Amino acid sequence: MVERKDLEQMAAGIIDRMRQTNLKLATAESCTGGLIAGLFTEIAGSSDVFERGFVTYSNEAKNELLDVSMKILDAHGAVSPQTAESMALGTLAHSHADISVSVTGIAGPGGGSIEKPVGLVYFGSAREGHGSHVHEARFGDIGRRQIRLESCQVAMNMILDQIDLG
Repeated sequence: MVERKDLEQMAAGIIDRMRQTNLKLATAESCTGGLIAGLFTEIAGSSDVFERGFVTYSNEAKNELLDVSMKILDAHGAVSPQTAESMALGTLAHSHADISVSVTGIAGPGGGSIEKPVGLVYFGSAREGHGSHVHEARFGDIGRRQIRLESCQVAMNMILDQIDLG
């Protein structure tokens, strides 16, 4: 089970690695509601690498701030690999970051369905000049708080993968 203190240590390590490689990060969050950005900005000096964070909880916010197409949202929904990828790419396009990560999912306790159950989360990551990557996680109905924390860990691992591309 992921704990917040573990995530804070992970964020500190990512900041150090990004500082060493002269990379900047931006986030786009839906179900985590800014938690990832909060973990990074909790650390003094994070402004060296953390460029900005978007909290795009509604479809309108995803469309207006990140240029996620309404066609994608209508056809696939907010919780989909297509939306996660579009969020990550839109974050790069609307920031000065080199790496982006996006999170969109169903943290519960309600809102799930048979096709998209509580605990289903899609992640997108992108790096300038290296394309994008999408990941799906099915955490199960482990509680809203834990789904959000687990999502932060997956997102941070994706950031590390993007750093390693360089």
